[in-house]
Amino acid sequence: MVSMKKFFMLLILLLLPVLPACGISKEAGSQKPVTLTLWHNYGGQLKETMDEMIDEFNETVGKKQGIIVSVTSISGSATLHEKLTMAANGDPGAPPLPDITTAYPKTALILAEKGLLANLDEQFTEKELAAYIPQFIQEGRLLDGGLYVFPIAKSTEVLFVNKTLFDRFSRETGAKIEDLQTFEGIMRTASLYYDWTDRQTPDIPDDGKMFYMPDSVFNLFLVGCKQMGTEFASDGKRNLNTPQHKKVWDTYFKPAVMGQVAIFDGYATDLAKTGDIVCSTGSTAGVSFFSRTVTYADNTSEPIELLILPYPVFEGGQKMAIQRGAGMSVIKSTKEREYLAGIFLKWFTSPENNMRFVSSTGYFPVTEEAFGERMSKEIENVPDSVIKNLLRVCRTMQADYEFYIPPLFEGIDELEEQYEAQIMDLASRTRDTYVKLSRSMDSVQAYENAALKAYDDFLRRFQ
Repeated sequence: MVSMKKFFMLLILLLLPVLPACGISKEAGSQKPVTLTLWHNYGGQLKETMDEMIDEFNETVGKKQGIIVSVTSISGSATLHEKLTMAANGDPGAPPLPDITTAYPKTALILAEKGLLANLDEQFTEKELAAYIPQFIQEGRLLDGGLYVFPIAKSTEVLFVNKTLFDRFSRETGAKIEDLQTFEGIMRTASLYYDWTDRQTPDIPDDGKMFYMPDSVFNLFLVGCKQMGTEFASDGKRNLNTPQHKKVWDTYFKPAVMGQVAIFDGYATDLAKTGDIVCSTGSTAGVSFFSRTVTYADNTSEPIELLILPYPVFEGGQKMAIQRGAGMSVIKSTKEREYLAGIFLKWFTSPENNMRFVSSTGYFPVTEEAFGERMSKEIENVPDSVIKNLLRVCRTMQADYEFYIPPLFEGIDELEEQYEAQIMDLASRTRDTYVKLSRSMDSVQAYENAALKAYDDFLRRFQ
């Protein structure tokens, strides 16, 4: 009996050190807390909210479980991507990787391919994952289908409209807001707006103004092709020789060459602030960058009403919009640290906390409950009319639209950069030719001559 007691005592002593690593909760004060480092890319109001929530976690659940979350880096998306890839590649001077980081799937894929990310399926049960919006979870599944990016906030694209300027234009031309539901309708309206503004200065010919700008030309083609039933790119290959791609091209290229759609290497909000465009498609997360006052070239200014509408659809296409936004990834380390990081993710994305994080921003919550009942209640309590409009549009799109997850493969960043650069450069050069030709011929002839074989030349050069 004595020997048996000694055996059990020895067994218990041997097991004690490994219990926390097996996912056993730690009571406050039972041992030294574990500090988890965090990198994120949220600035402005979201940084303040993030700071408050991390402090609250550390004082409540973190204190009980023996976890301290410490933010050690805050960078913009591009800088964060660079830091993570440098660290993943072991570049000289690269900082050590944190325990948790915000990451877009394309960045996470680089880390996952090097075996640096923890599979978060190990931290969540099927029942727990079922509480989240399926498309948001699916976007974080990489490589072998493992969950390497956990959703914390998502966004999509919508149509932003300077309603004050549009109403003024509408009263004199009969243009309707309903015309902006399709991209073809937007382009017809853009032509009407160019002519209307051109007539404002009869002594200056051909000085009509631009009407529309897509914040991302690449996204316009990605989603446009998808709305009409084909993929812009799949399995790492571009599918440009399709009727759908040609239709998106014609819809965008001609009005851009004719001065009705902006060709601008920057954000649409920059042109919106000066009244140089009336509407644009862009991320819901960009709502805070739209000024409520427009200042014109003559230094006069006026307050404007910003209207937000669902993402436009190509005629005959499906209601579809892009799914955007980073998530959080956990760096592979020890079972204990990964388990504790999972506790933080569960707390941060619980419906009540997740709604706090995205409230008064252009981001979506990530759970079914938060996107449903909680969001409906939140809408009624939002004092800002623009944010209230945005939340209502988000709810409409969640019900009526399919969210499209962009293709993910090696070189997608380079593809996007090259595609946008080449199409905008070609549109700009073609416009210069069009302007010269329009001095001696009508606009139809000028465009046909300027854009002759432009599409074929673009396909040949790009491919």
